[in-house]
Amino acid sequence: MNQPSSNPRRRFLTAAGGLATAAVAGPALAQSAPPAASTERSLPFLIGRATDTLLPPGKQRSVVICGGGWGGVTAAKYLRQLAPQLDVVLLERNPVFFSCPMSNKWLVDQVDTRYLTHDYLAVAEKYAYRFIQTEILEIEREGKRVITAAGAIHYDYLIVAPGIRYNYEAWFGNDRRMAEATRARFPAAYIPSAEHFHLKNALQSFKGGDLVMTLPPPPQRCPPSPYERACLIASMFKQKKIPGRIYILDHKDGARPIGPGFRSTFEELYKDIITYVPDARIEEVDPFKRRIRTEAGDFDFQHAILMAPHQAGDLAWKAGLVPRPGAGNPSGGWADVDPLFLHDRTDKEVFVIGDAVGFVSPQFGFYPKAGHVANRHARIVAYYISEREAGREPDYRLPDNLCFMMVNIAPQEGISVQFDYKVNAQGIIEQTQIDYNERTAATISQDFGWAQTIYEDMFS
Repeated sequence: MNQPSSNPRRRFLTAAGGLATAAVAGPALAQSAPPAASTERSLPFLIGRATDTLLPPGKQRSVVICGGGWGGVTAAKYLRQLAPQLDVVLLERNPVFFSCPMSNKWLVDQVDTRYLTHDYLAVAEKYAYRFIQTEILEIEREGKRVITAAGAIHYDYLIVAPGIRYNYEAWFGNDRRMAEATRARFPAAYIPSAEHFHLKNALQSFKGGDLVMTLPPPPQRCPPSPYERACLIASMFKQKKIPGRIYILDHKDGARPIGPGFRSTFEELYKDIITYVPDARIEEVDPFKRRIRTEAGDFDFQHAILMAPHQAGDLAWKAGLVPRPGAGNPSGGWADVDPLFLHDRTDKEVFVIGDAVGFVSPQFGFYPKAGHVANRHARIVAYYISEREAGREPDYRLPDNLCFMMVNIAPQEGISVQFDYKVNAQGIIEQTQIDYNERTAATISQDFGWAQTIYEDMFS
């Protein structure tokens, strides 16, 4: 999915207590028994509760990182390297890192599962930070605490790296049944979870018919990746002679970025398989009847990849980092941060990195919500924190990005897009975008070279 370059275009490089026995003493004793709230815990020590203290405050100042995706893992490593005096804790609910970038290739068996997965414990031990697998329940900004299923932990600095959430509310309002049915039956597979395995199984067992893909309106996670996914599925259909038809229902008026490259790929390689439908803004989705109504027409389907609009991940909302609707802020649905320093506008000890970052520029709006950008954000914020701990005010730094897209399996061919950033004289961040529309095998080599380099940056 989203990736940068290894060619000259860019140099790139992670029940101990006993049970109460009052019942055997008869009714009189039972009436005088202490209330349940006063009984001591009878759980083993390492089975925590949200009311416990997960880690007692230490002598060192601490950084707590919420979310172990591309940004969170990278931030933990670089903080330990740049500011070894800090205590660094990474909180993540998943036991294993699973990469969304490169996962489109995994869906059609161009890479295996081991290629996408990495060990949290090994890298945490190597760089001497704490990795705690737990569910984050709340973030208490006033008390500077993160509440997890295993207990609460204090922070001096907080890095929130929550990725995205699916805004099913935009489609279904408060109808949880419709939202749950959509995610269970026709998952988008843009958040690392069982969704990817569900979608892969569905694609591998697909016998033919209409497969519909809804593309979310921008900003979205890795904008070119749905087109890549469509191309790779179409290429698999051709190889396996599956009589399938793919309908790309795009909210936009045309494919972008890398628009010319994708349009020529649709026309030259998959004319009889892919139908691209622009301006297909969603009006109604029915996962039970398998029907979608859009401004560009109605579509029935045998299977679908239903991508609801994207927003900042749940934790950004729980932390109060997302402006309320109607607040007059262009970051609606995304975290409102200082564009140059990535901290919350009202709290310089709270940073947001990766996809959840909101509006940063009137020229282009949002940074691409890409794994590469999350990695760069993490390194930048680690630098900012290390400088402040050293008593210095940091200079601003900007990310970069490059996305590679495989569009054909046999032969393997790809296209790519590059993004560079600078601050102009008015203090506005400017984006330069360069599309590489020619399909080449060399682009695929660069793609895998990039993945190897950035995985090493995060985990080695």
